[in-house]
Amino acid sequence: MMFKYETIIYWSEEDQAYLAEVPELPGCMAHGDSYEAALANVKEAIQLWIDTAREFGDPVPEPKGRRLMYA
Repeated sequence: MMFKYETIIYWSEEDQAYLAEVPELPGCMAHGDSYEAALANVKEAIQLWIDTAREFGDPVPEPKGRRLMYA
């Protein structure tokens, strides 16, 4: 599944891993030993975040992407 949520991936010296964060989904993040692994893991985290929100009847925000930068 392709998600359109903005995802920020960066290297963390402290964690010695790549971290991936999804700002539009509070608390949604993942990590990996490589950029590709972090991306794959965050895709799974996004799906779990959405599934959990739906299960509890919480709203799932529409992806805004880069427009967040100009708000």
